[in-house]
Parts: sequence; C-alpha cells; structure tokens
Amino acid sequence: MSIDFDAAKQDLLKLKEEYETRINKIEDHIQHPQDSLNEHWDDQAISYRQNDMRKNLLGEARQSLIYVENALSRIENGTYGECEVCGEPIEEKRLEALPYATLCMDHAE
Repeated sequence: MSIDFDAAKQDLLKLKEEYETRINKIEDHIQHPQDSLNEHWDDQAISYRQNDMRKNLLGEARQSLIYVENALSRIENGTYGECEVCGEPIEEKRLEALPYATLCMDHAE
C-alpha cells in the first residue's frame, strides 16, 4: 500500500475547515438564537430541545476536529496510516472512508 500523504493532508485540511465552519455556525446559533422564547410552554420546550441538539452537534464537531488535527500531526511525525495497536498499515479503503482512522479493520471491530 502506498499512501499519498500530500493528498491525505489536503483532504484532512478540507475536513478541518468544514468542522471549524460548522463549529462557528453552531456556536453563533447557540449564542444568538433565531427562535426567541415566548410565553408558551410548548414553544419553550421545543427551543430547549433544539438547543440541546445544537450542543450535541457542537460536541461531535469539536471531537471530529480533534481527530482531524491528530491525523495531521501523524502525517507530520510519520505515523499516519499505521494502526495504533499493531503498527501495521491501515487499509487504504478505510483511510479513504475515514481519513483520521487510527486502527486497522481488525482492531477497529
């Protein structure tokens, strides 16, 4: 297997930008909600539920950004594409599907 590290880095940088944009949009929406609360309990309950959902999405985006940044670090230190458990190469198709993968298929299961 031969990893194109330049292509992988470009893909990861695009993902990083996407996650940063997503985080900024969600944070902005949480800080400046477009659905103001009113006097109706039902509307307030819906707004609270939506805010909880936004916070969950924010947490997921932040975690994904960390995965991407860690993968970029692995490219820089020469360990990108190696399984963290066994040290064997991660399958090329797995890296295409999940460019920040840290485990080969055997250890991901």
